Amino acid sequence: MTRRTSWAEPWKIKVVESIKMTTREQREVAIRDAGYNTFLLKSEDCYIDLLTDSGTNAMSDNQWAGMMLGDEAYAGSRNFYALESAVQTYYGYEYLIPTHQGRGAENILSKILIKDGDYVPGNMYFTTTRLHQELAGGTFRDVIIDEAHDPASEHPFKGNVDLDKVKALVAEVGADRIAYITIGVTVNLAGGQPVSMANLREVSTYCHDTGITVILDATRAVENAWFIQQREKGYGDKSVAQILRAMCDLTDGATMSGKKDSLVNIGGWLAVRDRKVAEQAQNLVVVYEGLHTYGGMAGRDMEAMARGIVESVQDDHMRSRIGQVQYLGQKLIDAGVPVVHPIGGHAVFLDAAAILPHIPRDKFPAQALAAALYVESGIRSMERGAVSAGRDAKTGENRYPKLELVRLTIPRRVYTQAHMDVTAESVMEVFDHRDKVRGLEFLYEPEYLRFFQARFGTVGGDGIFA
Repeated sequence: MTRRTSWAEPWKIKVVESIKMTTREQREVAIRDAGYNTFLLKSEDCYIDLLTDSGTNAMSDNQWAGMMLGDEAYAGSRNFYALESAVQTYYGYEYLIPTHQGRGAENILSKILIKDGDYVPGNMYFTTTRLHQELAGGTFRDVIIDEAHDPASEHPFKGNVDLDKVKALVAEVGADRIAYITIGVTVNLAGGQPVSMANLREVSTYCHDTGITVILDATRAVENAWFIQQREKGYGDKSVAQILRAMCDLTDGATMSGKKDSLVNIGGWLAVRDRKVAEQAQNLVVVYEGLHTYGGMAGRDMEAMARGIVESVQDDHMRSRIGQVQYLGQKLIDAGVPVVHPIGGHAVFLDAAAILPHIPRDKFPAQALAAALYVESGIRSMERGAVSAGRDAKTGENRYPKLELVRLTIPRRVYTQAHMDVTAESVMEVFDHRDKVRGLEFLYEPEYLRFFQARFGTVGGDGIFA
């Protein structure tokens, strides 16, 4: 019998990067100069950078070795065929169209499948996905289960599709006006919440019987597979790789940002089973990205992604990756900080509406909380609430989603448990002084995806803290 209860990462550190410490006074100047938008901060001014897990991963020695094997031929790079083989093996789709990142795949897919006036149901919106769908003439319709909008719900698969909502949309507009259904796994804006295999199978069966194409947003599908292994009956003895393939086998295609699960810094892909759709995509990728055998990526990046795919599906890797997120989440739960339950796969989501109830929604409490956390500690996080939701395309009014969140996103293989301890302590400090945080108002608002470039001013005085 063993007494060991602790776990350690299944890797050791070979190269380190120094990070700069700043003073509170320096951070107050930095966040004000950035218009209280963490996206506009300089990375060198951030102590622990939890803005995103997109492209911020640490690559392995094997991936770096692969970078030296980059075939930078304009056409027919051997690295493309390595990436194609990895996608076919682990995701199971026959045709691969590489793109510079996930939104490139979303753009091409939307242009091919969406006609003006079409509807695109999905299990909660994602910012770039919905915008590409709208620009192509489509209308997004949320069909996620109601539990996803309740941060306190302990439902193990809050990313599930509510099939009754899908059926209601079909009854309302007709199946021929539904371009496709997009299923995100895991669901980012719900708190990194997974979809069960049973739900994916049920939705897939109905949609295929109804003539509706099923597209997977596979950006974090490997993490979703891990949750199925851990939470769903009948999958405890299956490997993450086996579960991932079973998920993809239920769908007709996928968009992918390789900057997440695949452990690289750039790159993505669109993959489909239908040859005609593939041919259209191969034609459009030349217009918007690059030739169909590189699609906006260098050969070395395709090789790194191919190797990253193999590493990403290893059970030990995924246990460590999600274990670190859950470690941080549990520390905050134990401290009484309101967070989204259960802890998701790639991030801990702070419930900004519950933490800052004195700030009305039109003064953007999540944006304010992210700014306050940076000033307190130098930790950079991301708003995921009304600012990210944008404005209604028809009315021009702010959208106010039920969830007003701040995302603490954990890059893969980058930070130690000590960094998680510092993060937890910093959040607790802000929580203890939460009544002093001021709201924000727009000073500059771009037309599209405003959360990336908007600037704000504080309401009721100078500085984010009163």
